[in-house]
Amino acid sequence: MREFFIRNDRTIHRLLEILPGFFSWNLILFPYWGIFVIPNAVAYFILIFNLYWFYQSFQIAISAIVSHLKIQASINYDWLSDLKSFPDWQKVHHVVIVPTYKEPLHILERTLSSLANQDLPKKQITVVLAMEEKELEEERISKVQALNKQFAGIFGNLFITVHRLAPGEVVGKASNERYAAVWTKKKLVDEIGMDINYLTVTSCDADHKYHPKHFSYLTFKFLDNPNRYRYFWQPAVMFYNNIWELPAITRVPNTFSTIWNLAMLSRKDRLINAQNYSLSFKLLDEVGYWDPDKIPEDWGIFFKAYYQKRGEIEVEPIYLPLHADAPQSTSLWKTLKNQYEQYKRWSWGVSDDPWIIKNYLLTPGVPFWDKTMRLIFVLWSHFMWPVNWFIITIGLTLPVLLNPAFGRTVLGYTVPRLSSYVLTMALLFLLVIIFIDNLYKPKRPVGYPLWRAILTPFEFLLMPIAGFFFSALPGLDSHTRLMLGKYLEYKVTEKV
Repeated sequence: MREFFIRNDRTIHRLLEILPGFFSWNLILFPYWGIFVIPNAVAYFILIFNLYWFYQSFQIAISAIVSHLKIQASINYDWLSDLKSFPDWQKVHHVVIVPTYKEPLHILERTLSSLANQDLPKKQITVVLAMEEKELEEERISKVQALNKQFAGIFGNLFITVHRLAPGEVVGKASNERYAAVWTKKKLVDEIGMDINYLTVTSCDADHKYHPKHFSYLTFKFLDNPNRYRYFWQPAVMFYNNIWELPAITRVPNTFSTIWNLAMLSRKDRLINAQNYSLSFKLLDEVGYWDPDKIPEDWGIFFKAYYQKRGEIEVEPIYLPLHADAPQSTSLWKTLKNQYEQYKRWSWGVSDDPWIIKNYLLTPGVPFWDKTMRLIFVLWSHFMWPVNWFIITIGLTLPVLLNPAFGRTVLGYTVPRLSSYVLTMALLFLLVIIFIDNLYKPKRPVGYPLWRAILTPFEFLLMPIAGFFFSALPGLDSHTRLMLGKYLEYKVTEKV
């Protein structure tokens, strides 16, 4: 098999790129042609899927509650005091890489301020502001000068790197982070002489705001874990920095993304690092850093490490909230466009699937059950991204309109009503989402009308519309682009 894959690598890779779009388009269209050919199969398929969706909703609600309880315990725990029981706790040094391109100064100030407010001694933190050469030089210099003036002497180091796109690289977070990490390793390890065994590296978006106990918690978990060089650490990323400023139509998907991130923390069988995460610098160096020719970098670095280390890689939750910006712009239309582009970029993670599948088949020594369950989760997450909305929202309604004769049969009459009942019951779990959302969402800002805040739960009536434009459509866009070979170009989410 290995020789066959090597001889036909380009052809196989291309076929695997076609597979997600082929799968999603066929599954979406199946009810519309199947209702004429095999209507009973269509009806049972939709009913079974809706039952599965009920089960998933139940799981998310329970997992979110478990994560919430653990987060509350972690917030109230004195990690720093416990950390000091380790004799070598002061040797641990955290490198925080902040890739930035055209982010406003106040966004960067907020991120660095959250790092300056850590209860861990700040001299154990190195901040690397990873800038891009293509940003106007005067803008870069202006921001660097302002940040140096405000944060000089606070951190162990405040480094500035400027990434120039090299041949073979693509524009994106991965190529910039790789350059910054390699540069920092030479500076800290090769020149200053720091012990790489005590270094961690954190991938941090420019709009992220840390909880004050984040790095004392991370330091404790790092030292307390005998397998620390085989682990990633993942906090609960919550899109709440600007949640009150968003239009209702985009507040809904960002709330769901937040609760999803929260719920996944307590599902270690499904947890894969995303958006903001940490790992040992030793592990990052051993696996060769992020791939500079890929746009998806979070799941990419996980599976790169996972296969190189023969399945020994795990992700451990950091039960603390980390606030991030949701897409926003200067007008409603631009905000909607930014939201769409962000979800399209996230759904482009499907482009990782061909090499994940190939490594699943060709990498020896990885435990079969573990790699199989991880592959199933990845494929289900990616392949079903554009499909879920069509099956859940439209279900049998439109197919039965196309074939009214089937609608008059016992099965055609019963299944839509059973499906409706199941999905209505699943909405009960929405109460859990609303409850947890209200616990973690920032307080209503001064000037925000009280009546609008009271009506916020009714915004979830927009779920079908938001789900189509900010889940199904961008997912289908990514799948179709990959299927046709029209590869995505990285677009930075605008910050205001």
